[in-house]
Amino acid sequence: MPASTTSARLLSGLLIGAGIAHFAVPRQFDAIVPRSLPGSPRTWTHLSGVAEIAVGAAIAAPRTRRAGALAAAGLFTAVFPANVKMAYDWRHRPAPLRAAALARLPLQAPLVLWALRVHKAGQPGS
Repeated sequence: MPASTTSARLLSGLLIGAGIAHFAVPRQFDAIVPRSLPGSPRTWTHLSGVAEIAVGAAIAAPRTRRAGALAAAGLFTAVFPANVKMAYDWRHRPAPLRAAALARLPLQAPLVLWALRVHKAGQPGS
């Protein structure tokens, strides 16, 4: 299996797993929904979970992989404000939890780049 296929499958699995977690343990996601968003945090948790599952499924299928990977890059960018909120909200938590919340911030950049690499790998001639 080509490395690009393996990378796409891993990215797909990450997104689908994260999306499922939004339904399995929604409270942790509810807590990081920016309060400036209208409606219930649970609604946003479920919507983002559906989005992650859908994008992960799109990446899993070779026919929709490029579009799915581009959508993943956008999704990773869109959830960044929630990670900022989490880091701010957890600033008084014990050091390991603070560190985990802060570590999420720079993690978004490699995730966006990974999605863009999967997108590019799906181009003819790449």
